[in-house]
Amino acid sequence: MYIVFLGAPGAGKGTQAATVAVELNLVHIATGDMFREAQKQETELAKQARFYMEKGELVPDEITIQMVLERIAAPDCENGVIFDGFPRTLKQAEALDEALEKQGKMIDSVVYIKVSEAELVERLGGRWICRQCQAPYHMVNSPPRTPGKCDRCGGELYQRPDDTPETVRERLRVYFAETAPLIDYYNRAGKLLEVGGEGSVDDVRERILVTLDKESVGQRE
Repeated sequence: MYIVFLGAPGAGKGTQAATVAVELNLVHIATGDMFREAQKQETELAKQARFYMEKGELVPDEITIQMVLERIAAPDCENGVIFDGFPRTLKQAEALDEALEKQGKMIDSVVYIKVSEAELVERLGGRWICRQCQAPYHMVNSPPRTPGKCDRCGGELYQRPDDTPETVRERLRVYFAETAPLIDYYNRAGKLLEVGGEGSVDDVRERILVTLDKESVGQRE
């Protein structure tokens, strides 16, 4: 079983992909982790990926796909995998489908964790950090006892430039512009499963599992 998880920054995609993978006995493949591992490896593919990463450039799609295919060929992926963070674009999705087809494999389902923009801005735009001890806070979910001060050391709290509401909205605009064709691609293929991403982590996970179970029952029928 090969499942792709999609979701905007702040949607909880990484958290859900990891926990659902455990529930379904699948391997969780996060491309960010895969690239970090490449920093330590000496395979030809790892060296090629490292060449681009060290220059601060995006690793080309063809190298990324080869790394993904190499990873899913490992024995621990026999039951299948959950892809987290890849594909990101329509071009990557088409290339991945083509590469998988050559191996007699295919993407079975695509879970799209949908969260409203207002909720995403609140989640991402509410993060603050202590200047002294780097303790994280969230103005809605885990606010400090004293506004502007760290509970641990009394240090000043500040907001990173990436976490301001204005920057968050721009990040989301870019994400949705890049991902809209990808969502349409999987929807036309009949593989897109849209799941509401608002509520507790446990509630969202349960929704995903129920949706995937219904999909697998439908495929068997």
